[in-house]
Amino acid sequence: MSTATVGRWGKSLAVRIPADLAGRLALADGAAVEVEQRGDEIVIRKMKRPLTIEEMFKGKSPEEWRAMYAGSDPWGPDVGREIIDE
Repeated sequence: MSTATVGRWGKSLAVRIPADLAGRLALADGAAVEVEQRGDEIVIRKMKRPLTIEEMFKGKSPEEWRAMYAGSDPWGPDVGREIIDE
């Protein structure tokens, strides 16, 4: 386990991540991390890269997606100025 010291960075506090740990996690300057409180612990987790559109919709054809969500209109009927002419 590594130890670190809390320092000041502007009006915020900062923790330096030891180089050997950053290397093992492939963290570089500017990398995005999530910071979470769990009880009296601070958890710092490397953010996963966002999924691409292709990855999000992988495994089904456009027709299968349309069939799955056909008729799933959660907002109800259009009213007022939001009515769209078809």
